[in-house]
Amino acid sequence: MDLSNLQPAVGSKHSDNFRRGRGHGSGNGKTAGKGHKGQKARSGATRPGFEGGQMPLYRRLPKRGFKNRNTKVIVGINVSALECFENDAVVTVETLLESGIVKNPRDGVKILGNGELTKKLTVKADAFSEGAKAKIEALGGTCEVI
Repeated sequence: MDLSNLQPAVGSKHSDNFRRGRGHGSGNGKTAGKGHKGQKARSGATRPGFEGGQMPLYRRLPKRGFKNRNTKVIVGINVSALECFENDAVVTVETLLESGIVKNPRDGVKILGNGELTKKLTVKADAFSEGAKAKIEALGGTCEVI
């Protein structure tokens, strides 16, 4: 038994392509499956989240701050993390993923200037801080913005 072989039990699924309220012979006549009277039997039933006139939950809870829908999540990597690469290596987002320094690059990778670097590297990333750029270029390396 695999997830690819799963099927619903025989008789548990019903077709939804029959017409309601078309007489006794259809098996779904008279009240058309809505029972007798009551709010749900009539047209114009309440909207989702309606609590019978009580102040609804989405209005009872306080709203705080501002949620920017256009924000980008940038992953920061310190210069000291690049020490694991060999001299004259080309460091890209793909090589950072392979080495396990970055697990999920999200919207971009920025190289930050914390720590020490002793190797000449060619680093290709989405952004660089001023300190990181200075440390990489001081050793003869290059910084390329993708």
